[in-house]
Amino acid sequence: MITGNHAAAMAVVLAARANRSGRGFCSGVYPITPSTECMEFLCLQDIEKGHVVKVESEHSAMAVCIGASASGARSFTTTGGNGLIYMAENVIVAALLRLPVVMVVGNRAIGPPWNIWTDHSDSLALRDSGWVQIYCWNNQEVFDAVLVAFRIAEDHRVLLPVMVCQEGFVLSHTMTLTEVADQAQVDRFLPRLRLPHRLAGTPRVLGSFDTSHMIEVHREQHHAAMGMVWDAYREAQTDFEKIFGRRPPDPVVTYRTQDAELAMVSMGTIAETVNRVVDNLRDHGLKIGSIRVSMFRPFPSDALKKAFSGISRIAVIDRDISLGFGGALWGEVRALAEPGAIVQNFVTGLGGGDVRPEHIEEMVTDALGRKASGSPVFIGVGE
Repeated sequence: MITGNHAAAMAVVLAARANRSGRGFCSGVYPITPSTECMEFLCLQDIEKGHVVKVESEHSAMAVCIGASASGARSFTTTGGNGLIYMAENVIVAALLRLPVVMVVGNRAIGPPWNIWTDHSDSLALRDSGWVQIYCWNNQEVFDAVLVAFRIAEDHRVLLPVMVCQEGFVLSHTMTLTEVADQAQVDRFLPRLRLPHRLAGTPRVLGSFDTSHMIEVHREQHHAAMGMVWDAYREAQTDFEKIFGRRPPDPVVTYRTQDAELAMVSMGTIAETVNRVVDNLRDHGLKIGSIRVSMFRPFPSDALKKAFSGISRIAVIDRDISLGFGGALWGEVRALAEPGAIVQNFVTGLGGGDVRPEHIEEMVTDALGRKASGSPVFIGVGE
């Protein structure tokens, strides 16, 4: 029985030790709720050929990871909320330098007003930063996703950093039964990191000045690398299942959508509540299904188009708000529905607000009664 924070930290320690025959491990850390427990656990571990650097800010924490990763070490940090926003400059630097840093984001509302509870506004604010983004719905997925994150980040076809997003307190501080791997299993799953552009004997330059032509070339390469994540992830899923006996989720997870007239689309822990409501409403004769997006970057457009086939109504649930627009997930999903489908946005659970079954049922009633899509609807506000 462990929390999401401890699940993440345990996976990181195993991944760190798995690189002991390479250039080791290094982590830069600076505490912020709800991620502090993860780095506290990490700081207490004795990692051979590893070092955890305690710095003065989140910006510096990512700077340590950049330096460590550029030297060929396996690297990790964790943060959330305003800590992630403060880190933003170096978050982008790590991506554009093609460094395979892994970061666990304890999703937390951005202040002010100050709030330590969960929504997805922090990580989604950096959705265009060049990081792969994975969203978990339980502690087991947090543990598994950290190991998978190192695997795909360090794949030579990809070489991009990865965010593993867990909802603050809902997962980070909640204890659930979680299967923890042993070191021999992780050693089999994670090969020694060999960073092809590491700073070593061969003279190299990182962060040089680019002309417009070279910027265009680099961005095209970066975008192409994002496209290679799908192959790397599928291979990681297969190997993970062989070694650990369970399979990480697909980027898009469908539930009872085969004959659905309405699909409820969500990310993170809300999806588990949605699935329970789907079961209940199915018992009452309503053809409802659930679609969970577990990987937001790269965006799984093809998988979502396939999932939306034959569905005339789609309700997109966002635990975030892009002010003046609507939910970020809805903004990207709505173009993938079949022509003529009603795609309605529902915003809920901001700042840790409860998302209860009755809230999902309210969304279902609204979506089924609509003749057309409308402005985003806020559910459960102020309750």
